[in-house]
Amino acid sequence: MKKIFFTIALMSSTIVTFGQTWTLDKAHAKLGFNVTHMMVSEVDGSFKNFDLKVTSSKDDFSDAVVELTADVNSIDTDNDNRDKDLKSDKFFDAAKYPTLTFKSTSIKKAEGKKYKLAGDLTLHGVTKPVVLDLILNGTTTNPMNKKTIAGFKALGSIKRSDFNLGSAPAAVISDEVNIVANIEINK
Repeated sequence: MKKIFFTIALMSSTIVTFGQTWTLDKAHAKLGFNVTHMMVSEVDGSFKNFDLKVTSSKDDFSDAVVELTADVNSIDTDNDNRDKDLKSDKFFDAAKYPTLTFKSTSIKKAEGKKYKLAGDLTLHGVTKPVVLDLILNGTTTNPMNKKTIAGFKALGSIKRSDFNLGSAPAAVISDEVNIVANIEINK
């Protein structure tokens, strides 16, 4: 019985030792998106309030587990009227669905510092699988606080219609929403 308890305790401590948790540096991160407006211009936006946790036991992040949450009410497109409209039940319905989440299901190294990050995105009460292109910009030590930091860029796209986000025709607002996230995390 003592051997079984010791083995379980050893396995548990080994798992904790190998998995390093990285947290978001909010001052150096942006969760952005853009859509095409009237088929002629791009409109950018972002979520000002979001959090991210990355757990990885490998220095190259090839086994990373990524969990992201964002406050839908923090949407910002530099236009108060548009933001109010996006938060309404015509689009995000932030009162009913105040949070969007992304939870990774796999990460695969493509080449060099490029990865394919797959996961489940929950938005407007709908969960769909998405795949993002992920680029590891690098890792270094912050000279101010001596923490190890890493930087990433994530790119991808989703369809508004897959998440029931607004009924505006694609000629007015594109169905395709491009995701552009720049992330800095601390170990």
